[in-house]
Amino acid sequence: MDEPVISLRGVRADLGGRPVLRGIDLTVRRGEVVALLGANGSGKSTAVRTVIGQVPAAAGQIELFGTPRERFRDWARVGYVPQRTTAASGVTATVSEIVSSGRLARTRFGLFRRADREAVHRALESVGMADRAKDSAFALSGGQQQRVLIARALACEPELLIMDEPMAGVDLASQGVLADTLRDQLAAGATVLLVLHELGPLEPLIDRAVVLRDGRVVHDGPPPKAAAGTPPGSQPRASGGDPQPGHHHPSPTTALGGGASHHCLDSHAAASGADPIRTGLLS
Repeated sequence: MDEPVISLRGVRADLGGRPVLRGIDLTVRRGEVVALLGANGSGKSTAVRTVIGQVPAAAGQIELFGTPRERFRDWARVGYVPQRTTAASGVTATVSEIVSSGRLARTRFGLFRRADREAVHRALESVGMADRAKDSAFALSGGQQQRVLIARALACEPELLIMDEPMAGVDLASQGVLADTLRDQLAAGATVLLVLHELGPLEPLIDRAVVLRDGRVVHDGPPPKAAAGTPPGSQPRASGGDPQPGHHHPSPTTALGGGASHHCLDSHAAASGADPIRTGLLS
């Protein structure tokens, strides 16, 4: 239980020439559920995308399962759920095809065997979407799309599950499914890092909360009690209504795997001048 699964020491990251992470330390140990909290622009999403190599670190050290991230190759141990937008415009893949793409890291030469098909089916069942396997993602509601993204991450049977704002814009039924799914993953020994705007129904599952503000850790410990309707670490949005750096908005096609590259970055990350690490994790 004391073994670090994720370790960040003095990590800095820039997007578009602007500092977003300003020297953060973060440790997530085996079996823990850690929530990253903070307002838009605080650096939450950039932090998890730096962990998996989608955003380059300008300084500091990152380790996964005790291995420096630049030497880490066993990405099948990591399941990643990116942020989701509210529509699936342009996505023509079926639910089963999308979830199957999350299994590729465990296949040989991309060829699916019986064990792979069974893992995909189990992942769909775990989020209550097995009966929609042949449906187009375009036909799904926002909450159902989120379930598909979670099933895609679960298909590789990960030891570490990283989820970026999984509760954003989903209905109560899907929130309940997510909570039940996380309980099952924890019972199986998984470690979980969540980016959340507020704890909501996941609060009973959270072991520790790390609050970011302006790219720095301002709290690391028990989940703080925020005023009603005010997320921990709240601060105003940037002028003009645009989110500050660190709040990533992928396209619907990218989020649901509708023909997007497995290694794509948004324009902010590309502007940093460094290349992402090729992990095989889908954006």
